[in-house]
Amino acid sequence: MTVSRRSVLTGGALAGAGALAGAAGATAAMAQRAEPVLPVVADAPELGSVVVPFHDARQAGVTTEPPAHASFVAFTLPGGTDRRALGRMMRLLSDDAARLTRGEPALGDTDAHLAVLPAGLTVTFGFGPGFYRAAGVTDRRASSVRDLPRFGVDRLEPRWSGGDLLLQICADDPLTVAHAQRMLIKDARPFAAVRWVQIGFRRSPGMHAPGFTQRNVMGQLDGTANPQGEVMDRAVWVTDGPPWLRDSTTLVLRRIRAEMETWDLLSTADKENAVGRRMDSGAPLSGVDERDEPDFAKLDDSGLPAMPDFAHVTRAHVTDPALKILRRPYNYDGAANAAGHPDSGLIFAAYQADIDRQYLPIQKRLAERDLLNEWITPIGSAVFAIPPGCAPGGWIGEQVIG
Repeated sequence: MTVSRRSVLTGGALAGAGALAGAAGATAAMAQRAEPVLPVVADAPELGSVVVPFHDARQAGVTTEPPAHASFVAFTLPGGTDRRALGRMMRLLSDDAARLTRGEPALGDTDAHLAVLPAGLTVTFGFGPGFYRAAGVTDRRASSVRDLPRFGVDRLEPRWSGGDLLLQICADDPLTVAHAQRMLIKDARPFAAVRWVQIGFRRSPGMHAPGFTQRNVMGQLDGTANPQGEVMDRAVWVTDGPPWLRDSTTLVLRRIRAEMETWDLLSTADKENAVGRRMDSGAPLSGVDERDEPDFAKLDDSGLPAMPDFAHVTRAHVTDPALKILRRPYNYDGAANAAGHPDSGLIFAAYQADIDRQYLPIQKRLAERDLLNEWITPIGSAVFAIPPGCAPGGWIGEQVIG
C-alpha cells in the first residue's frame, strides 16, 4: 500500500499508515599462489596518527567532527558510592583517556601495541542525575539534567535507558574504539557496573568530503539543520556561570529503532513526504539544495503545502538559531532475527546548552504529529551533563566534585 500525500494531508491515510507496517582442489590451487600484494592507501598512516587533544576548557567529542565509529558505555554506581570514590575513579579514567587519545597505552595496558594508532580518538564523559546524588552535589547539576518525560511514541526498554556515568568513545578505527573501551571499562569496574553498551557507525573517512551530512540507515541526510559557526557556542555550550557549569553542555541520547520492513514498502515520494526532504539531495520539498531554508508558505503544483504539516522537518523546525540542537547521530545495525528481519536504527545524540529550552519543545512537536513516527520507535533514553574539560594534570569532574 502506498501513501498518497494528498490523502494524508486530508486525513485519509493517517489511520492506515501504520499498516505498512571440490574444496580440496581449490585449497591446493590457492596454496600454490603467491601472497597477494595489497594496495597502499597513501593517507592511511595519516588517518591513523590523527590526535585530538584531550585537555581543553571544553571536552572533545561534542563539536569535534564525528569520526566513523562510536561506543557509548553507561555505568551504574553501586549504593554507598561517595565523593571520594568518584574522585578516584575520575582521576584514573581521565588519565587513561589522556594517554589513549595521544596514542599511548594506559597504565597497566597489556596490549600496548593496540594504542599506537589513535585515529582521532575522543573520550567524552557524561554525568547522569545519579552521579550528582552520589557525590552530594545536586546543587551543581544543570536543572534540565533529569529523566525525560515519557512521550506517547516511546517504547523504552530498561536495557537501553538511564545511567549514572557515560563514556562516549569515538575514533575512525573500530579496533582503536574497542581497545579504548576495554581499557576504560577495566579501570571503571572497581567503582561501577556496566549498564549498557551501544555501538554505532557512520561513513568511513574518505567516502565523502569533510562536512558532508551523515546518512542514516533509512537513507535520509541527518543533521542538515545543525547550528553552524558562531551560533554553535550559544546553542551548545554554557558560556557563563559557576565553574562547574561554564563550558559544559548536556546530552540527550535516544536509541531509535527503524521499522525497516514497512519503510521498505514505501515509494520514494512517500518517504519524502514523511521526512520533508528529497531522499537523494536532502533538499527541502520547497527548495532545490540541501541548505535551502524550508518555505512553509509555498504551495506545490496541486495547491497543497510543499512542506506538509506532518513532515518531520516541519515538526522539528526551529526559528531561533540559538535554540537549535546539535545532532551527532550514529547508525546501529544488529543481527537479524530468525525471520531475517533487521535490527537497525539510530543512536541519536543531541547536544544543547539547555534540554528544557531546546530539546523538549522539538521532541514534543515530533511526538504529537510527525508522520515519520510510523516507521521509527524510541526504545532507549538517557540524559547526561557533559561537564567542562580539564587542563593537563587535571581530571574531568574536578570542578563538580573536587
